[in-house]
Amino acid sequence: MIDAYKDHASLRLGTALIPVGVVLAVLWVIFAVDNIWDLHLYRFGTLPRDLLGLFGVIASPFLHADLEHITGNSLSMLILGWLLVYFYPKLALRVVLACWFIGGLCVWALGRPDFHIGASGVIYGLAAFLFLSGLLRRHLAHSGLSFMVIALYGSWVWGVLPFEARISWEGHLFGGMVGAIMAVLYRHVAPLHVPPPVVLADDEVTPEDATAYWQAPPEDPS
Repeated sequence: MIDAYKDHASLRLGTALIPVGVVLAVLWVIFAVDNIWDLHLYRFGTLPRDLLGLFGVIASPFLHADLEHITGNSLSMLILGWLLVYFYPKLALRVVLACWFIGGLCVWALGRPDFHIGASGVIYGLAAFLFLSGLLRRHLAHSGLSFMVIALYGSWVWGVLPFEARISWEGHLFGGMVGAIMAVLYRHVAPLHVPPPVVLADDEVTPEDATAYWQAPPEDPS
């Protein structure tokens, strides 16, 4: 059973990359089309408190300003998305959708009156979810995941503060908040990477058998 689990876990290391790879391919195709034909797709980003700008809640994660913007987001999405799908496959889709739509609606309702584009709000949500989930579950593997996330992206905390006018810190803030809330709401949902219990054959010695053996009185040699 353990060998079968290891084989399945190894297979999921690769399959967890498939949905992330599909999303990244879509992002890059849209970016290429936008730049080749000068479509200025940023106009379809989230424009707070504007009725037409509400469409940006759906579209904005697929839109990026320049090569540096999409490259940075792609690398982070590759790492965090893969970790999310691998460790929390039952929760991955709902976490992404919550960070995407709820975080986007918060930006539309409370953000600055400017176009907000990019997938960084969702990415902040994934980072917050992975970090807090690991702490709440108190499992060695998950705690290690939390420390890895904070080591890689701990400096991102400054991204939720209004230091740079060109950065949608509102998207970072609301995405991270939604991700943290999702981690608390689903803290009792078991991940699928935890090994199953070992099932011993009938003729194998169990810990109870060993304890009973050593506690039994010695046999009378006569």
